[in-house]
Order: sequence, then structure tokens, then C-alpha cells
Amino acid sequence: MNVYPELRTRLDLRNRLTALPTGFYGDVAQHQADLELIWYREWLFAGHECELAKAGDFLTLQVGEYPLIVIRDHDGSLRAFHNTCRHRGSRICSAIHGNTARLTCPYHSWTYRLDGSLLSARDMGDDFDASKYSLKKVHCAIIAGYVFICVAPVAPDVEALRQQAEPYLIRHQIRDAKVAFESTIVEHANWKLVWENNRECYHCTRNHPELLRSFPDQPTMAAGPGETAADARIEAQWAQWEAAGLLSRYSISANHQMRLLRLPLIEGKESLTMTGDAAVRLPLSLEAGASGLGSLLFYHYPSTWNHILADHAVTFRVLPISPIETQLTTKWLVHRDAVEGVDYDLKTLTAVWQATNVEDQRVCQENQIGVLSPAYEPGPYSPIQELGTLQFMDWYCQTLEQRLP
Repeated sequence: MNVYPELRTRLDLRNRLTALPTGFYGDVAQHQADLELIWYREWLFAGHECELAKAGDFLTLQVGEYPLIVIRDHDGSLRAFHNTCRHRGSRICSAIHGNTARLTCPYHSWTYRLDGSLLSARDMGDDFDASKYSLKKVHCAIIAGYVFICVAPVAPDVEALRQQAEPYLIRHQIRDAKVAFESTIVEHANWKLVWENNRECYHCTRNHPELLRSFPDQPTMAAGPGETAADARIEAQWAQWEAAGLLSRYSISANHQMRLLRLPLIEGKESLTMTGDAAVRLPLSLEAGASGLGSLLFYHYPSTWNHILADHAVTFRVLPISPIETQLTTKWLVHRDAVEGVDYDLKTLTAVWQATNVEDQRVCQENQIGVLSPAYEPGPYSPIQELGTLQFMDWYCQTLEQRLP
């Protein structure tokens, strides 16, 4: 059934100043349209280059209906493939992370080299041509230590993403970091509700006491320029950082899909910890003595938001599971030479975002339950607190409108 005409009608009836109606958040056909028109066409954050340091290191992820694998080849390159055997389609690798000399299907033992070519397939006859059955490739790009993938037959131009993001990210040495801890949770909410929640701090005072120990409740700053000027302290801090060669002011892509911004923490705080002190003795950033670098906020719809600090980075990957389920993977990155128990304590490093993620998991679930009620009627966004949410929804709706047949 063609659901696109109904979706076009929904978009035409949208009130830009309110949240979306129920159908956008729980409808199976709407979810499929989101996958086809957004998730299967965009560059998506998969993981970090430092997780795939040696030949044979791999990570897997599920994007909608597509199981995928990213792996380091013997020649040092990163490759991405559909994690689906060319024989009868079995998923080849079920582990989230690992290292392997070759990729062997657990069903009938078809075996692939790290470059995806078929190495062996038992008892397939004399006329079988193994060269026709390599793993199907997926677009893969590395940007300042971030690994992005795209399942579209023709991927969007990645160079525009690279040219905008690299100058902000490169000084933080994500490429040479290591993952100190990783957490994956399922939020029982549509992926758009997860993003809407992330893009505002209207809910923070009531729900995030740990985060607000060091992160400023500055309602308009994550939204973007144009609505209100930055306050004097932030303007002065931007000037100081940029005089030192550290890009800090807003950078927003033409379609508002990606934005970067360095935001000062609460005065006297160095990092996103319970005390506001640095969590890691060895700084992650090149600007070390590295207090006073604030938090570099990096958003790229639909799959990632980030807080990159002087001493560590916290990166988030969003993946849709169903109309009312979203997977959120959080990774804490530290300097590759930092030693747990010597240079950092894991509980100190992760406490703020472990708590914040659980709190957001709860509020998003309650939001999902509420918007599915027949009594739900979209209310107005706060023009002070929810500009970031409004901008995300503008990007989402405009992207759908442009891609509908």
C-alpha cells in the first residue's frame, strides 16, 4: 500500500509551531517511510575509528532492516558490508564487537576475506564462480575519528560533512582515543521523541540534577543563531577560544542537518562530572592544560549527538528499532594512554550520563505513552526553551517533503 499520499497530507496539515500529531510517533507505515526516506539515504554514525585499530577488528549495527558490519582490512582501510551471507542470507556476525581473521557464516560456513571477497564455499560444483558472491558493500567514511556509513546505492556528498566538522573535531584527537566504557539502552519511544527531548533543556531542571551540576541551563544556546544573541560571557569566551585557533561559534549546515557549537560550562567547572572537576588526568584535547574548553556540541541528524570536553568525550548513537523503540548507544572516550584506576575512575567518568540517560529513558517512555492517547492534541513549543526541538522538526519535515514522490 502506498502510504506516501497520506504522509503528504499529514505534512501539509502540520502546524510548525506545535509538536506533531500522533501518527508521526506510532504508526507502522510512518515508521517505514522514515526508514526509506531518511535512514536509508543519510550518512549515519556507526562508531569510532579507534575501536577498529587492528586488522580484523569489527563492529556491527542494525539500521532498520539492514544488519551491517564495519571491519578493518589487512591493508589498513575500513570497509563496511551488509552483514548477510550471499548463500541463503544468514546474518554472518552476531557479536557487537570483536576481531576475526575472516568472516565465516555460521549456517553453511561460507567464508569471506576481510575485503568482502568470498574465500571458500564448500561443495558448490565445478562451475561455481566465487568472484560473483562477494559481500555487498556499504559506503563508509572516516571524519576526524568518527566512522559514518550509508546504505543508499548512491550516498550524499560526504565531503561537505567532512569540511564542516573536521576543523572543530580535529583538535580533540578522537581518532587516537579509546573507548573506556560503552552502554546501550532501549528507549521505549519513537526516535523523533528521543531527538526532541535531546534538543531542549526545558525538562532539565526537574529531571537532570546530575547534568546541571556543570552544564548550563542556557535555553537558546543549542538552538542556533538568529533568535537571540549570546550573552556577554559566552561571546567573550568564544572570542578567547577562537583567538587561540579553537573553532567555537555556531557552524550550521545549509539544510540544518548538522551543527557544531562550543558552549562554556558553568563557571569554575571543567567537565561533565558530579563535581565539575576533570574526570581524566591525561587530557584528550590538544589544548591541554585543558581546563576551560567547555563542551563542543556536535549534532548530526538523524544518528548522533556528542559532548566533547577537554578530558574526555561522550558520544551518542541513535538507531530506530520500531515505531515505539529506539536504541541509544553511549560511549565514553579517553586518551588512549589513560589507565583506569590510575588516570581515571570509571564511576566518576560515567556517573553524570549514566544517570541522565536513565532519566531521559523514563521521560521519553512517558511521552510516548501520552502521545498515543486518543486525547492527545499537539501543544505549542516554547519560543524560549524549545527552539532546538523546533529546528529538528523543521529538518525532519522538510527532508520528508523533498523526498516524497
